[in-house]
Amino acid sequence: MNQFRDRVAVITGGASGIGRAMADRFAREGMRIVIGDVEVAALDKTVRELKSQRTEAVGVHCDVAELAQVEALAAAAFDNFGAVHILCNNAGVASQAAPCWAQTDADWKWVLGVNLWGVIHGIRAFVPRMLKQGSEGHIVNTASLAGLLSMPYGAPYNVSKFGVVALTEALHYELAISGAKLKASVLCPAWVRTNILDSDRNRPAELGAAGTPEINEEWTKAFRSRLDEGLTAETVAERVFQAVCEEQLYIWTHPEYKPTVQMRMEDIVAGRNPDIRKMMGGLAGD
Repeated sequence: MNQFRDRVAVITGGASGIGRAMADRFAREGMRIVIGDVEVAALDKTVRELKSQRTEAVGVHCDVAELAQVEALAAAAFDNFGAVHILCNNAGVASQAAPCWAQTDADWKWVLGVNLWGVIHGIRAFVPRMLKQGSEGHIVNTASLAGLLSMPYGAPYNVSKFGVVALTEALHYELAISGAKLKASVLCPAWVRTNILDSDRNRPAELGAAGTPEINEEWTKAFRSRLDEGLTAETVAERVFQAVCEEQLYIWTHPEYKPTVQMRMEDIVAGRNPDIRKMMGGLAGD
């Protein structure tokens, strides 16, 4: 895409973090913005601030784990603006750091429901309409470095993000085969200054409180430290914008991890068991 003014961008999880930064970045190009989010106060604040900057904006309370709510988000976007040109399936959560056997059934349902099913629902609700309108467009699905490297103490998150990478690759192929004007990207950020570690604030009450006696506090502390030192969400949003302009499938925010991803691929091709020390060293930048 290279035409943005007066076109429409929809961002899930758009009231904070990377999603909010993407909303601001697209708004600066003169786009009209639709935000879907579960946090009502943050959603209302985001829409007010966008409108104060003379951006046409709509906010919709939306739990992306529920298909009906994502379909309602799509209906609101098309009812208000008549089209959607950029879809950012960005909403995401993370459970507490713990071994995979200690993650509860509710943990798995919550993380997969938002991170993976949320993207599936976004594709199902929006892509048929975007194809029908016949204009150029772009879908950006937010995965993670954890969709390219499986890290310890975050199995539900890893599984969800690997799924998003695979889903986006399939979407890319299928759009190309069909000759569609739509393109797709998968965003794979590493350390970004967001509140992802505080995701429990949005955990549905029916899933119960988070908690397991096997939480790895040391890993949690290290992870939070890396996030605090990470890229700004605004830097990531700029990278996303560039990728949309250049029609790039894979969006790297931390290219310094490419050698570690390559090492994983070489282990797979060679049929070699991965070396946990080398992998952890690669994540630490050693």
